[in-house]
Amino acid sequence: MDYVQPIKLIKQLIVVGEIKASLSVLDMLLRGFLSGVLLGFATALAFKVSDGFTGGAAALTMGVIFPVGFVMIVLLGLELVTGSFALLPMSVADGKISSREMLRNWCWVFLGNLLGSLFFAVLLALTLTGASPVPGGRLTEKIIAVAQAKTLAYQHAGSIGWLAALINGILCNWMVTLGVVLGLISTSTIGKIIAPWLPIMTFFALGFEHCVVNMFVIPAAILLGADISVYQWWFWNQVPVTLGNLIGGSIFTGMLLYATYGRANKHGQL
Repeated sequence: MDYVQPIKLIKQLIVVGEIKASLSVLDMLLRGFLSGVLLGFATALAFKVSDGFTGGAAALTMGVIFPVGFVMIVLLGLELVTGSFALLPMSVADGKISSREMLRNWCWVFLGNLLGSLFFAVLLALTLTGASPVPGGRLTEKIIAVAQAKTLAYQHAGSIGWLAALINGILCNWMVTLGVVLGLISTSTIGKIIAPWLPIMTFFALGFEHCVVNMFVIPAAILLGADISVYQWWFWNQVPVTLGNLIGGSIFTGMLLYATYGRANKHGQL
């Protein structure tokens, strides 16, 4: 049986956190860059495939499609800052790495994710604005509409909108980091594909906010002509969503799982 029991799983996650903290800056940047690109591909595909659907059908279609990018990241062992938000705090709590090492990973992987997302946004924008024989059309409209909902809608609501972005970030990464955890709950390739699919599909279908996805969507929309400034992107989305992702991943996944499995195991209670 390829199922990994939760107690053993948390031990593995702590080791993975150690490994991530020990990576070189170049490796963190390269693996983070590739993760940003893959999530950009997956997001664009989800938008494209959902064209023609509305309401719940569109949300479900996007939710089913989007995890392809996340699964590729899991299988390749790449770096996604939202996953690190959950794993490295477990390693810190267990005394395996320092808070400084954790922050080092978060900062470099965040930068790598940002560079990869921006790179793919530029390439996609070029293909959708005449550099490709296939014009953008509905995909361009979708990207712009989603980006406006992720920035201007929050701005219109004022401080409540900023808080909403923060909470959407918390709820998002609660699910995303469960996907990271479930990526190690099986030792088979098929298990590593199916298990993470469940929480990742849930977050995307519900429309919660993921900071790395937004690193692609909002800049792409700006390049495609959306009336969104860089300030609006960062203040009304990127900052609160990233903080929310940090809270959701570190507390609601990392620390809660460690509290019930990792801490007890460390003290010989299990």
